Amino acid sequence: MTFNEPVRKYILSGIVAFILVGLIVANVMASKQDEKFAAKEALYNQAAQLQAEGKFEDAWEAISKVLKGEPNSEIANYLAAIIAANKGDLKQATIYMQKTLDINPHKVEDPMFMIQLGELFVAVERYDDAKTVLLRCQEWGWAPEEMPNYQEHVATLLAQSENLQ
Repeated sequence: MTFNEPVRKYILSGIVAFILVGLIVANVMASKQDEKFAAKEALYNQAAQLQAEGKFEDAWEAISKVLKGEPNSEIANYLAAIIAANKGDLKQATIYMQKTLDINPHKVEDPMFMIQLGELFVAVERYDDAKTVLLRCQEWGWAPEEMPNYQEHVATLLAQSENLQ
């Protein structure tokens, strides 16, 4: 079957129209997604700022809203853990730290994350877990710049967890 010239023009016009409509729809949907992302990012930044200022209850409200929309966000779960720990809710902080680790298993290579996780495990009396984490910290044999007494702190936490067991 052969197509004559007018049929070819209609087919080409239909394809072009289909592509243009698709591009317009994609653009509209993308702009809505950008707005949602910007709102969540602003809320996260607000939570981080409030946490830095020591306003932990307000920070908790903000990060809770972020987590409702993004429950599998590594950075939001980590900030939630920090805020919960500062509020004194250590069990909740431990849950958020573990969720952060579940989302990104490579966090075991982050010495500051691991020492914080070890501290939380000791605080909530999960000594076997603390020992596992702290032995991992001890294996590195060095201290990050942010915490020059890292290895001494690891040794203290290990001794504390072994004595309280």
